[in-house]
Amino acid sequence: MVANNENRLVGLLALGGRVPFEARGGMVESAVSQQSGQTQRGSAPGRAATAPREEVLRIEGLTKSFDGKTNAVDGIAFTVMQGEIFGFLGPNGAGKSTTINMLTTILRPTSGNAVVCGHDLTKEQNAVRRSIGVVPQESTADEDLTAIENVLLCADFYGIPRKVSKPRAKELLELVELTKYAGNKVGTYSGGMKRRLELASGLINRPRLLFLDEPTLGLDVQTRAAVWDYIRMLKEGFHMTLFMTTHYLDEADNLCDRIALIDHGKILTIGSPSELKASIGGDIIEVQVQDGMSDISPAIRGVANVVEVRRTDSDYRIKTLLGEETAPAVMEALRLAGAKVTKISIAKPSLDQVYLEYTGRSIREEHADSSSQVPHRGMMGMRRGR
Repeated sequence: MVANNENRLVGLLALGGRVPFEARGGMVESAVSQQSGQTQRGSAPGRAATAPREEVLRIEGLTKSFDGKTNAVDGIAFTVMQGEIFGFLGPNGAGKSTTINMLTTILRPTSGNAVVCGHDLTKEQNAVRRSIGVVPQESTADEDLTAIENVLLCADFYGIPRKVSKPRAKELLELVELTKYAGNKVGTYSGGMKRRLELASGLINRPRLLFLDEPTLGLDVQTRAAVWDYIRMLKEGFHMTLFMTTHYLDEADNLCDRIALIDHGKILTIGSPSELKASIGGDIIEVQVQDGMSDISPAIRGVANVVEVRRTDSDYRIKTLLGEETAPAVMEALRLAGAKVTKISIAKPSLDQVYLEYTGRSIREEHADSSSQVPHRGMMGMRRGR
């Protein structure tokens, strides 16, 4: 067990997400107490104090190359404001986890820099680590320990006194509804329970900025919904800033205040879900015709209210202001052109349509790359000492 804990300490220190941050007075504890009906000094009952919005994260030209030729992350730049949920949406291999690994000081950027909670990413790494929390993709808990022992172990690694960590750990487990199972070994936990334990551990240092890397990856629909509720609680309950990566469209749409679409290491666009969907400029009609037909785009462009036509082999993607009204006219135009329609559909603006607009590919059709440029399983194994 000693060897296991030493290995886990190395990994936790490398990740840096659970260094104590004593300067942030009672952020988590206040929220838990409010949920219990207690009134904190200086706060209205049942309400978290509202802090003025400020810049929590600024990224400028951040780049990472592993081979000196191809950039896994390619000159990205954006800001994250206090109290928002900022989402990184893209398929596996797009550069999401590599970005988080740089921002949490695991990887050193090839070029560019960032200011994290007021600290220079490349010059003040220890200060950055003290300011952030991290919930990685895979479980880091020692399955031979109980939930409470795991959270206390994280606190011990970062020097939080037991007189502080014990009540804080109990409150965090209450926050994620694991109090009943706090004395059970983590090896007996379901995937959803382990995810909630990771969330509690990631909050042990009262972070100002919490990174969530694919927070519901591999979870069933019911458990995903529960994790969403906890994420909303962190934002709405005590104004925490969250940076999350995901390749789930519904997750980004439901949770994020703003979303950055990322593909091949580049930021394609940034905006709120409604702004991104509105940027498409209308409904989308997708038509498939019989193979072997010559290009019938000119006939479609002649239909009233058609804004744009894109062709890929026998598939046509038609942007229109009024999908329901335009579709019959498109069908008539195709009939007159001698085309045999094999499939037609009308779609309201969606994040998948936005992704398709910028890349020419649907994120739903992207095949997940099983290999990662940074081997998470190896890193997780080191952290757990397995």
